[in-house]
Amino acid sequence: MSEAKHGDTVKVHYTGTLDDGTEFDSSRGGDPLELTLGGGQIIPGFEQAVLGMAEGETKTVTIPAADAYGPRREQLTQMLPRDAIPEDIDLVAGMILHAEGPDGQALSFIVAGFDDERVLIDGNHPLAGQDLTFALELVEIG
Repeated sequence: MSEAKHGDTVKVHYTGTLDDGTEFDSSRGGDPLELTLGGGQIIPGFEQAVLGMAEGETKTVTIPAADAYGPRREQLTQMLPRDAIPEDIDLVAGMILHAEGPDGQALSFIVAGFDDERVLIDGNHPLAGQDLTFALELVEIG
């Protein structure tokens, strides 16, 4: 039976959960995730878990934060004056703000908190610093 290797295009069903059992993402109920192994399209730990799997195989893996979205970095949080955010934006804690970096790259920040004077933004990925558990099923090796 064939095993998934670098360069293969695979289809994988997955369900991702946090340590407390909270589901943060799943392909169940929809199409499986299609990706090329070795293409850097997904977090490294997910790709490593799929390598060597055979079609129809299932397994559950826990990926440490370092092999997922990395550690939380406090230097990616910043307090801004409220007037740095356009007035037409109704701030809500947890909302995502988009901006453009000096080199034109797209940036996203989560509104971590705010008051009338200041806004705390967080540039960390929402899953940074967390170990992630994935239930995987390799549906197809292309």
